[in-house]
This record gives sequence, C-alpha cells and structure tokens, in this order.
Amino acid sequence: METGESQSSNALATLDDYQWLVSPAAAEWLERAAVHDGTLVSQTAALRRHLSAARTHLVLEQTTLRVRARQKFAVAGRMFFTPLALAQATDEWVADYKASRFPPGQPLVDLCCGIGGDLLALARRCPATGIDRDPIAALLAEVNLAAVLGGVSGLPSAGIQVRDAARAALAGAAAWHIDPDRRAMGKRTTRVELQSPGVGVLERLLAACPAAAIKLAPAAELPQHWTAEAELEWISRDGECRQLVAWFGPLALVPGCRRATVVATTEGGRQEVRGRLDLERSGPSYNVRTFVGDPTVTLPVANRLGCFLAEPDSAVLAAGLTASLAAEHELAAVAPGTAYLTGDCAEADLALAWFEVIDMLPFDLKRLKSMLRQRGIGRLEVKRRGVPHDPEQVRQQLRVPGDQMATLFLTRIRGAVTAIVCRRLTDGRE
Repeated sequence: METGESQSSNALATLDDYQWLVSPAAAEWLERAAVHDGTLVSQTAALRRHLSAARTHLVLEQTTLRVRARQKFAVAGRMFFTPLALAQATDEWVADYKASRFPPGQPLVDLCCGIGGDLLALARRCPATGIDRDPIAALLAEVNLAAVLGGVSGLPSAGIQVRDAARAALAGAAAWHIDPDRRAMGKRTTRVELQSPGVGVLERLLAACPAAAIKLAPAAELPQHWTAEAELEWISRDGECRQLVAWFGPLALVPGCRRATVVATTEGGRQEVRGRLDLERSGPSYNVRTFVGDPTVTLPVANRLGCFLAEPDSAVLAAGLTASLAAEHELAAVAPGTAYLTGDCAEADLALAWFEVIDMLPFDLKRLKSMLRQRGIGRLEVKRRGVPHDPEQVRQQLRVPGDQMATLFLTRIRGAVTAIVCRRLTDGRE
C-alpha cells in the first residue's frame, strides 16, 4: 500500500536506519532479540549499550512484527515489515490465488506494492515490477523479494521502483495490480474516490492498460459504472473476508458479475475448485472454492427448521450471494432477514459451515441451562444474528459442567428470540 509519508511507526527512524536494519550489520542484533527471554526493559537496555534509540526500537519492533507476520507469511522470520505495511499486506495464500488469475509469463506492474505481499506471488508467475512512493516500503519490498524468491531458480525477473503511482508508466505491461491507500485523508475510508490514488488516476491507468486488478476493502463504495464494467470478487481466508478485488478488462472473466471466493489454508495441498476459473498455482498450499452468483436472487424462508443449519462464509455474505449459494444446496433461510440457512441434507462445501440441529427452544436462560446440563454440554460457542444479546455474556451465563461441545445460535423466528442448539459438523474443509 502506498502512503504519502514513511510507513515507519518510529518518527526517529530514517531511511538510513532501515538500510542498516536490512543489512548484515543488524543481523546479529535481530538474532539476539529473537531468542532473548528477559523483560522488554532488560532487552532494551542491552541493545541501547550498542545501538541508537531509533535502531534499538527498529530491532525490537521487527522481532514483534515477524512473530505477528507468521499468520500471513510462512517465511516471516526472513522478511522485514513496518506495522502499517504488515497490516495492509495481502497474505501469501490470497496473493497466490490472485496471481493465478494473471496471464503467466507476461510483464505486469504492482502499484502501491508496500512491502510486497502481492508482488511476491506475482513475481513467481510473471516478470513483475513493484512501485511505491515510500522509499522505506520500496526498500523492504526489494529485500523481501530477495529473501523469499532469491534462492528459487527459473523465476521471472522482478524489480522495485520508488515512484508515485499516479506517474507510473504502464507501457509494455500486460496487466497491473494496485492497492490504493485507504487512509489518505488521515482515517480509513471505504469511499474509493477518497483513496490515493483517486478514481481519476485509476481511470487514467485503466485507459492506458485495461487489464487491471484493484484491491479494495470488502465494504468499499464503488463508482457506479465499475459494477457494470468490472468483475467484483470478495475473497476470504479461513473465515475472514480479507478484500474485494475489482477485475477489469481481460482479467474480468465475467464482467458485471459478482464472485465469492473462499481460500482455506491446509497442510496437504488439496484443492477444490468450483466455478469458472482455471487455476495454475506454484506457491503455498490451500483449498479454494469460488463461484459466481446473482445478488438479486430471493432467499426463500423455511417453513420449518431442518435437520441441519448452515452458516455461509464471510466472502459469500459480503458479496451478497447467500441466496445463490442456498439455491445450489436447496437450502432456505431459518427466518426472514437472517443468513442462517437450513435443510435436511448437508453437502460438504468450503463456502458453508455445517451444524446438526440438536434442539430449538425459546431463548430462556433457565430452560437453556437445564437442557445443557442434561446433555453434558459444558463447552459452548454462541453466535447471533438480528438480536442484541452479547455472545460472550450469554456464554458465561450458560456455563455448566460437561465435556460435550455445542454451538448456540440466537436469532428471531416469527418475531421471538429463539435458541437453536447445534453440533458443529464441519467448516467445509473436510
């Protein structure tokens, strides 16, 4: 992600400090900090005997960031980050999936590349150039490319440029990707016209090279004509909707349509693909479920609760494709206005978490507690839609002894708050 100023959270740190941080001179201090088992105070004091305040801060910060980054990058211990850049970086699984939609072997540009989350995946597939106007982000992206891909033979070439995306030249590029700054006005925004670069620059870039992928927040408010021109894809990983990508030109397989894609990380490397995508992957292992649906489809309401309850993935909900998914599985909503689905058959699907219905009763703490005690349910997960009750508070109020586990759904059925007690079957990954 491109920003108007340095992405460092430490006002004392300069570009020179970051150049030192990524150099062999800092390696010893990073190794010491990673294995230090004392307090932060003692660790800081030990480093300050040899390093400046700014460099001490960078070493300690980098150690913390690398631990945090393990959720996004398998080799985080060899990479470099800033707090903001790490928060905004696409994780390696989603990045690899997105890269699979670009033409292999064709040159492309990653604008506002930040520390290189998407660029690392793109560079495995195509000759790629990362561009960011923040010299610190560009420096870290360059180092990360070398750390992650430097020892891999046969990969296309990759490079970094320090430049404003608004002035980037796309001549010779087959396609481009961009992650506009959503904090350009000082606070996060979902309005595309308030991001940097703004809509005007993005339109100019599209005119120069129509094949584009624009990374946006899942709740982004788009220009109206984009909904007709682009394919809008909401992507989740492991249950959390991470981003919305607007695909333009040849990269839009179904222009004017919506797609929901579920990326599930695994150790085995299986892959389940449903939909109209031919994926070629060479990076991390994951399962993926993708489908195109119609957001105008009406979701039917069940006249009774079936044997099973299903909860759509966050990407499906964000894309407004719950009804399309329900139709595929012949499911109906538990109640009007709720995304909880029900039916008598449970078909494994990455886009659905399945639950077997154990009981349904009016929401009454005394009755519920008695029922849970009788069934030995001492471990309870609470979910809710359309009701004001706090899940954690309800869970504490319903604590009883027992080794069994259940999921309690709270929702309104025919106007009354209703409790549906279920046993989780699968999250769609089995």
